[in-house]
Amino acid sequence: MAPKRTSRRELLKRGAAAMGAAATVAPITNSAFAQTPAGKLATYAENEAPMIATDDDLVAYGTRSHYVTSKRIPTNGRPSPDDFGLGFHIATPLQDSYGTIQASSLHYAATTKGAFTPDIDPATHTLMINGLVDKPRVFTMADLKRFPSVSRFHFIECSGNSASAANRTVQESHGLTSNAEWTGVLLSTLLKECGLKKNATWFVAEGAEEIKGASTMPINKAMRDTIVAYGMNGEPLRPQQGFPVRLIVPGFEGIFNTKWLRHIKVVDQYQLNMNDYGHLQRTEIAAAMIFEIGPKSVITFPSGGQKLPERGWYEITGLAWSGQGAVRKVEISTDNGKTWHVAQLKGTPQPMAHVRFGYMWNWDGGEHVILSRTIDAIGQVQPTREEVAKILGVAYTPQFRPPQNNNTIMKWKIARDGNVTNGLA
Repeated sequence: MAPKRTSRRELLKRGAAAMGAAATVAPITNSAFAQTPAGKLATYAENEAPMIATDDDLVAYGTRSHYVTSKRIPTNGRPSPDDFGLGFHIATPLQDSYGTIQASSLHYAATTKGAFTPDIDPATHTLMINGLVDKPRVFTMADLKRFPSVSRFHFIECSGNSASAANRTVQESHGLTSNAEWTGVLLSTLLKECGLKKNATWFVAEGAEEIKGASTMPINKAMRDTIVAYGMNGEPLRPQQGFPVRLIVPGFEGIFNTKWLRHIKVVDQYQLNMNDYGHLQRTEIAAAMIFEIGPKSVITFPSGGQKLPERGWYEITGLAWSGQGAVRKVEISTDNGKTWHVAQLKGTPQPMAHVRFGYMWNWDGGEHVILSRTIDAIGQVQPTREEVAKILGVAYTPQFRPPQNNNTIMKWKIARDGNVTNGLA
């Protein structure tokens, strides 16, 4: 006997009944189908989320979800802005970041001694290159953009960005570094256009920032990988990042990455410049020794101020970098440095750029001190504070803080209740 055919009306009735039953068992949003607790396939249900109305701002530049509240914070105990509207150092929320790139709007920013941000018209801005060159030149922004461009990933980091027993969160301890894609023309291209004289050994970079001198750097760095950048993460530089043009000096301490760049002078000896309090270098040897950031890393999850809700598997993750090449390996310890495990690098490490790492760990609910260390491409290993004190020949105390570009290991302590605090205290 042929099977009885079901009418279209009967199918619609059954479908409506099934939808009503599914709605009473497990409401479904933002999905056409889902698995109910009983393992049966639920049918379509209405999406109950409110809709975002499109306005001019959403069309023109876009806005982030109001559920996302990450923001930069002032550091070093100095308000930004202060009572006079001046800004100082503001730190990026590394604890909320994904991947390796910090958004332009959240990229850390720093000024010297507190300053207003210059408002520069790119149509009138120029960059002068003179000194020990055959043909001194003045470049407009249009001139710079006629040269072959490069786009490269590099971090920038303030010398004050370091592990401290006083820091409560990773934003406080390491929020003065960010990684971005920078676009511009190589400084070597411009210097070749001008023609370097044989006795050219240093160059001095000057920006339009208030209350700032200039920075002297080796000419071989200029000819190797320094970028005169006008782009950041696919768009023009933001004013806080040096609009319309800045230097990117890969791996060098942040203050050398001159913003609002307007003058480069090629010279034959180190120039004694006051570019920031504490950055006055009295000899070219001392200056050369502290230019570059050493191998460094920090765990961003779990980190200070966060909490593990229950025992079980978690990915310990963070960022690693080195000012002297690419990261080769990152190691994780969950027992305060007694044993180490190799972490997975998320992607191919780039020279003088952040790379994300991850290590799967089964938390047993006990008390642990977790830390990470970087080994870079030339074999340098990120040290502990105790190791640096021993090298310097001084007695170690919890208050010890290594001088200059402190790249020592940061520790986080996980309590039995899952709360995470500074492990250096």
